[in-house]
Amino acid sequence: MAKTNPVQFVQEVRSEASKVTWPTRRETIVTTVMVFIMVVVAAVFFFVADQVLSFGVSYVLGLGG
Repeated sequence: MAKTNPVQFVQEVRSEASKVTWPTRRETIVTTVMVFIMVVVAAVFFFVADQVLSFGVSYVLGLGG
């Protein structure tokens, strides 16, 4: 494994960091809203799936009315 001195390492890190492209404010807002929408969709899906399975298990075990 090649060893580099600390000065060269810092130079390489700064060189790579300068290549990073940050998202714009609009891109960040849009993706954040999309994440929240998907969280709500997933929560509703799992709630419905849980209710269906709960009803099914209660029915099979004869606990339902």
